[in-house]
Amino acid sequence: MTKRPLFDRVAIIGVGLIGSSLARAIRLHGLARHIVACDASRPARDKVKELKLADTIVADAGLAATGADLVVVCTPLSSYAAVGKAIGTRLRRGAILSDVGSVKHTAAAELGAHLAKGVHLVPGHPIAGTEHSGPAAGFAELFVGRWCILTPNAAASRAAVDKVATLWRRCGMKVETMDALHHDRVLAITSHVPHLIAYTIVNTVSDLESHTQAEVIKFAASGFRDFTRVAASDPVMWRDVFLNNREAVLEMMGRLYEDIALLQKAIRLGDGEMLHTVFTRARAIRRSIVQAKQA
Repeated sequence: MTKRPLFDRVAIIGVGLIGSSLARAIRLHGLARHIVACDASRPARDKVKELKLADTIVADAGLAATGADLVVVCTPLSSYAAVGKAIGTRLRRGAILSDVGSVKHTAAAELGAHLAKGVHLVPGHPIAGTEHSGPAAGFAELFVGRWCILTPNAAASRAAVDKVATLWRRCGMKVETMDALHHDRVLAITSHVPHLIAYTIVNTVSDLESHTQAEVIKFAASGFRDFTRVAASDPVMWRDVFLNNREAVLEMMGRLYEDIALLQKAIRLGDGEMLHTVFTRARAIRRSIVQAKQA
């Protein structure tokens, strides 16, 4: 028997990789009767229309939010204040507002600032993605087997939280709820700092002498290719992540610097035993990630 739609009208504001993938997944699993796609970019709207990802396509966030029972913000973090202001008075009582951003205290502050009483704020972070961007980069299976973390505020009803959790579960995700600041600290080391390192290594290559740089690119080993893949990710999105999660990122970078300094000393002193111990422990952690099917 076909399951009833969870929502009557879902508005997705921002149709990049995550937003367009969500639209596809909602369509695939019959999670909404009507999908509204909103994007300020005309080329993005044209692509959404070409791909038939939504029933209604608009440029104005306030218009998109009008009458929706779920609004999901999928824009860069730097736009949250403007989006929150545009939709705050247009959301009907009982509506749910969520997002997909990587820094959750920002979602609570910027999106929650203009909400009317009776609107439920349930920020979310589907931890899934690729280095590609834009409506054409999305695919419905992006979320399958991945984690989605929800960070609802105290005013959000249990029913609203459960409904958002059900949406992501029916898209194939595993769902967990946690405090927004705790989320931001965890993601600083599991996602944000690794991206920063990838960008740094690629920029280090760009500063090498031209002939050395050409050789690095030509003979890039699998380690360099795999580790720097995420440096192809959207620069605007990651600029916003680091500016909005600076305290947690700086804390984790400090810890990383300390650990690198210890390895630097071990290499300088020829301390093979220490290097072997650190590498063995790291390999065990990596294998546990693979076993948990998070690789």
